[in-house]
Amino acid sequence: MTRGRLGRWSVALASSLALATLAACSSSGGGSHSGSPSAGGGSATGSAASAGSGTKIVAVGAENEYADVISQIGGKYVATTAIMSDPNTDPHTFEASAGVSKAVQAASLVVQNGVGYDDFMDKIEKASPNSARKVINVQQLRGLPDSTPNPHLWYDPKTMPAVAAELVKDLSAIQPAHAAYFQAQETTFLAALKPWTTALATFTKEHPNVPVATTEPVADYMLQAAGTDNKTPWSLQAAIMNGTDPSPQDVATQSGLFKNKQVKVFLYNQQVTDDITAKFLKEAHAAGIPVVGVYETMPTDGYTYQSWMLAELDALKKAVVSGTSTEKL
Repeated sequence: MTRGRLGRWSVALASSLALATLAACSSSGGGSHSGSPSAGGGSATGSAASAGSGTKIVAVGAENEYADVISQIGGKYVATTAIMSDPNTDPHTFEASAGVSKAVQAASLVVQNGVGYDDFMDKIEKASPNSARKVINVQQLRGLPDSTPNPHLWYDPKTMPAVAAELVKDLSAIQPAHAAYFQAQETTFLAALKPWTTALATFTKEHPNVPVATTEPVADYMLQAAGTDNKTPWSLQAAIMNGTDPSPQDVATQSGLFKNKQVKVFLYNQQVTDDITAKFLKEAHAAGIPVVGVYETMPTDGYTYQSWMLAELDALKKAVVSGTSTEKL
């Protein structure tokens, strides 16, 4: 998903903002919301005004990977909704609905990516202001500028530990009586994250500078942490990410990587495919180069954030070691 493609605002969003404003005026935050505004999300119950020690904190993650971390840290004291959670659809065409606005309006805590990836969250939050609502903008949390070229921050091993720490802080502020519980949940979360970070270090040591090709920079932060050498021109990655046509020169360079077998793995965003992606997939297959599909939103069939990241890295390792393709997890 990208800043360029996220500029597509629809009538559905305008309607949802209006509905959220009406809901805020008519209910004063005391209503109850159940279910999820997006397939695969968690449930939200209660309201922003009812986050006492005996009530679950209502939280929203703009992307389901962030919602999963909220759930892991909040545990039994938090009810979480994921806004974007379907790995089988193109997240670039996401349209916020009235249900999304209601979920955000009810939330005491929100986590969003930033870097232009989910600007719709800012618009919804402004349409239903709540001075008590805590908002974690991951871009700001990481101290990253608006010009950060790659918005897929959750693939960076530094991101979720920082998010987890901030969640402990904010959840403890909302429900101080459960602060020790949230801290213990964070310890468990970090322990479950360690196999991925350890595997990244091992991969870097055992397979230094493995040449790879990509379509867009969805998993680039992980590839960098794994010590790979991404041969695809950044200008081509940025063009595909932003929904524009890459230059003929970049396309020729990418095709040459496959034809001349200059890369050992081809990674592509399996949620967003088009003619240029299909062309590169065909060329990689023809050259016998293993293909790995990466995801922008977390697969919903039993994965946690940690197991998802480890599965992506395992797919990369299988491609390098045995030439095995994993186009879908």
